[in-house]
Amino acid sequence: MKKHPTKEDILEAIENQPKISKITVLSCLLAVNSKYHYIPKIAVEEIANYTGKTTNDVWGVASFYTNFRFTPPGKATLDVCWGPSCHLQGSQDLLKNVHDLLGIDHEGETADGKITLRYSTCLGACSQGPVFAIDHKLYGKANIKKIEKEISEI
Repeated sequence: MKKHPTKEDILEAIENQPKISKITVLSCLLAVNSKYHYIPKIAVEEIANYTGKTTNDVWGVASFYTNFRFTPPGKATLDVCWGPSCHLQGSQDLLKNVHDLLGIDHEGETADGKITLRYSTCLGACSQGPVFAIDHKLYGKANIKKIEKEISEI
């Protein structure tokens, strides 16, 4: 079971960020995100205290950037491309099959917390479409059997 971050853990991430000329709310969020791959609720309060800002200020910055998430990710991340090239090569049907396979109907985590599904607008391998990636490792000419085989070991 994953350990939930404590105030001390968050403070350590903030204080150990690369030395820059000015510590900002964004730099603190990036440091925490780098360590945990999400922004725990407790981190918002700690960042506010550390930077002298309000929790609303910190939430405002954190919620502005779509790359920040506020729940822990799964053990592995499955990205399915649904950009124009992959769309033309069948990624929408593939996504429907992935939803059925994972037992979810949207981006997010499976019930067991093992896989985080994300939709990607482009994974940069258009000629191999449709494309998917598991923890940033790309697979082309995707079909549901190929995805099922790759995630079976997770």
